[in-house]
Amino acid sequence: MEAIRISGTDDSPEVILDKNENTFKFSGKSLPEDVKEFYDPIHKWIEEYSQNPNDETVVEFDMEYFNSASSKQILDILEQFATIAQNNKKITVKWHYISDDEDMEDAGESYADIVNVPFELVSH
Repeated sequence: MEAIRISGTDDSPEVILDKNENTFKFSGKSLPEDVKEFYDPIHKWIEEYSQNPNDETVVEFDMEYFNSASSKQILDILEQFATIAQNNKKITVKWHYISDDEDMEDAGESYADIVNVPFELVSH
């Protein structure tokens, strides 16, 4: 399956979804003008990936900022990976945040409470 590699901009995150390299990463800022247009191909890729996922998947988020519309998209992505975990595949989410960024720490804690997958909060 072909990887998705989206370069980050001032308004959209860097996204790497690569099954062969076992790399699943979202980083930067997410406030795209059309959030649905930006995230739709990502949701479709994860849906396809869910048909034949790797035995172990580590999804890394290292977000500086995201708006409320992006927050919903991130939750949807996490729920897609949680569905994969229900099929006896190991999914781990690593939520990176800068140690003094309480908003990003709180966001990670909130997602961890909502989504039924192992969550690691990683401060740096």
